[in-house]
Amino acid sequence: MPKGVRFTKRRAVRFLALTAPSLFLLTGCSKVSNLGFPEKVTSVNDISLPLWQGAWVAAGVVGVFTAGLIAWVAIFHRKKNEEFPKQTQYHIPVEVAYTLIPLLIVGVLFGYTAVKESQIMEKSSTKVMHDISVEGIQWSWQFAYPEAGPDAIVTGTPDKPPVLVIPQGERVRFTLTSNDVDHGFWIPAFMIQMQNLPGVTNYLEFTANKLGDYPGRCNMFCGREHSRMLFTAKVVTPADYQSYLAQLKGAQS
Repeated sequence: MPKGVRFTKRRAVRFLALTAPSLFLLTGCSKVSNLGFPEKVTSVNDISLPLWQGAWVAAGVVGVFTAGLIAWVAIFHRKKNEEFPKQTQYHIPVEVAYTLIPLLIVGVLFGYTAVKESQIMEKSSTKVMHDISVEGIQWSWQFAYPEAGPDAIVTGTPDKPPVLVIPQGERVRFTLTSNDVDHGFWIPAFMIQMQNLPGVTNYLEFTANKLGDYPGRCNMFCGREHSRMLFTAKVVTPADYQSYLAQLKGAQS
């Protein structure tokens, strides 16, 4: 311990008072919060949510440890007199530690992210039951349902956002395109985002598990009316989905 620093009971209590609340928040709960995302809404949530929670736990541990070090320095290494403190040019073990530990944290998070991403992006030739095309346009969306015919297209406008109807419990393949600039197909509650790019066709597959209406939007800045490029993802029962397809077919006749 540096000269002039005394570890007193009073200082120890003050140090614990600063760090204990954060430690309690991390260790006092038997279940990690969903941290803003609903559970089991889609098949993607089941994959993404543990990664989301783990990243926040890792960030919390690092944050508490860093806050503890700052508090320790602030409490036990305050200026005591006018004596110039000892200067250390370098400390190899410490420098190696604060280089390797962040690299290890980033490497672990990268590894888990790569595994989860490959699961989310996995394509299936046998499990897919429906196809829906999603085209981004300035500044709204076009949703096409090939099962209901080539002209079964729902086109929205900034003033009248469209509704994307999805069947519950049945896997859907989404074909994502754009006819002008970059757009981002994003349904926050589904923990899903993929870009609609001009000249590029992207695919996304998932199963919606819970009935309800979920807001969606474009999350790529695409021009003047970007903030109004909204839509609603509506999850309905399989029977209601078939009725919706029949309605689209009837509208073409």
